[in-house]
Amino acid sequence: MKAPAEYLASHVFEARRPRRDLQPVVAYSDALQALEQALADAEKYKYLLMRALRRHADDGAPRSAASVLTEAPVRPMYPAAEQRLVA
Repeated sequence: MKAPAEYLASHVFEARRPRRDLQPVVAYSDALQALEQALADAEKYKYLLMRALRRHADDGAPRSAASVLTEAPVRPMYPAAEQRLVA
């Protein structure tokens, strides 16, 4: 993804204000154009990210609920005596 300054790089020109040095300036229409381009890129990257997350979730998801239950038995972390003290 581009850095924010890269969207404005080609639109910047320098202007001199009275009694001051040259300063970078961007026209309002150029700034709007750069903003629209940045938003379009963000939407594209959001779509690509969401698609990748869905694919990853589909690959990592178990095929059935029965296979999850039969993989390994659940064992308590604490002995029975400690469980009574905690509860």
